[in-house]
Amino acid sequence: MNNTPLLLAAIGILAVGTFSLRFAGPALRSRFEISERFQGLLAAAAIVLLTALVATAALTDGTGPAGIARPAGVLVGGVLAWRKAPFVLIVVAAAATAAGLRLLGVP
Repeated sequence: MNNTPLLLAAIGILAVGTFSLRFAGPALRSRFEISERFQGLLAAAAIVLLTALVATAALTDGTGPAGIARPAGVLVGGVLAWRKAPFVLIVVAAAATAAGLRLLGVP
């Protein structure tokens, strides 16, 4: 994409759209009432989307499987997060697990 004015226009349109959506939430919150059931569905949908994102990032590498080391690191990080460990410890332990397994020759 070598058309600089078109790229700048697209960035501007996306910026205005993003700001509009972020502004509309607080501005319209008092005008609409969402049922408890629908709020529960939205919470569940957010969890499902986040789980799908984590699974895709942890289990695939490009077009193929990621091997064993990356999912093992994600599993260690998930267990530590579940146990409410500090975030820095979670990241370091997950990275150390994946790096250690790769150092041992595990793909």
